[in-house]
This record gives sequence, structure tokens and C-alpha cells, in this order.
Amino acid sequence: MDFKIEGGPVFTILRVTMQANEAIKAEAGAMVAMSPTIELQAKTTGKGLLGALGAMVGGESLFSSVYTAKAPGELLITPATPGDIAHVKLSGQTLMAQAGAYLAGSVDLQISAQGSLKALIGGEGLFLSKITGTGDLFLGSYGAILMKELAPGETYIVDTGHMVAWESQVQYKLKKAAKGLFSTLASGEGLVGEYVGPGKIWLQTRNLSALAGVLAPMIVKS
Repeated sequence: MDFKIEGGPVFTILRVTMQANEAIKAEAGAMVAMSPTIELQAKTTGKGLLGALGAMVGGESLFSSVYTAKAPGELLITPATPGDIAHVKLSGQTLMAQAGAYLAGSVDLQISAQGSLKALIGGEGLFLSKITGTGDLFLGSYGAILMKELAPGETYIVDTGHMVAWESQVQYKLKKAAKGLFSTLASGEGLVGEYVGPGKIWLQTRNLSALAGVLAPMIVKS
């Protein structure tokens, strides 16, 4: 199976070239086009009630799509928002991703919903996606994706709306972006995440919640 990421970093698309009997799993609704040799099968996401609840609260589908090649062909996949795609090679490690960041991956990857009070307080939603296993993982974003590798003990502060994913060994906590109520209101910044290495983190250059805040008054007026 070969992968090619094209059109980035704003209107990115993933081109998957598949041989017979190869398969890939993707978020429901991510398919743009495919060869007639590719067969689609819908499967439920998560395990039990928690997985279903996590998908609903996180704005994700209750189903994932598994694409299997009956003969050589290609599949085109894209995120729901204008943005980038990052390819991450997993070798048994675990990634934590914001709801909606998972785009596609190897069928052997285990994806589950994990409740997070910190994520809820930070405005990221109640559930995160926990992705574990060995294989290819593709993350989608709003805006371009930037990867930063933190050294042991290195701290990096990220606005909660700009975080995409991080390796599970990275420690994080929420804090106010500015000291004092006036500074918080004047800066327009609320809570941020403080991430401590070692490990990799992935950021997105745009904030979907910020866009919604800009558009909301216009929608009300219209």
C-alpha cells in the first residue's frame, strides 16, 4: 500500500494506492473518490456505550469505513475541514488526539474514546481519541499541521484550540494564558495546555472555535 499526501497544507487530500486484499480504515464520510475495485464496509466505532457516547459528544460518526481492495486500485480521502494531513508511523506506542483529528489508518490500530475532564474544561470536548498499535496513522486538521518534538523536561504552551495530538508519554495540564482577570480578558486568550516532554506533539495553525466565533454574529444578523 502506498500513500501520497497532495494539495497541502490547506486543501489536502490523501491518495492511497492499494493492491489486492489490502485494507484501510477511515472516518465515515472521508471518502472523495475510489476505483470500482475498492469495496466499502461500514463498521461501528469504539467498544460499548463509552465508545458510542465519545463519538457523539466529540462530533464524530458512530461508524468507520473499511476499504478493501479486491484488485489494484486507488482511494482518495480528505478531512471534513480545510486543512492538512499528517502521516504518523506507529510502532506500538499510543497517541492521544482531539475529537475529529483521526482521519484514517491501518485496520489493526485500536481506537477508543477516553473521557478527559481537562479536555472538557479546556473547551476541547469531553472525550479524546486514544490510538494504539502498529501501522500507519493519518491525522486531519483545520489549517496546516506542525510537529514539534519535546526534549525530556522541555515545556511548550499551546492554545487548546490549536492542539491536534500528542504522544501519550507527554504530560500536560491546563492553565490560564495570562495572569489576572484583566489580562485574560484583554488578551482574548483563555486556557492553554502546558505540555512537558519527552515526546512529539502536533499542532494546527487555525482554530475552528475561533472561526465559529467570528461567523456566529454574521449568521444571527442574516
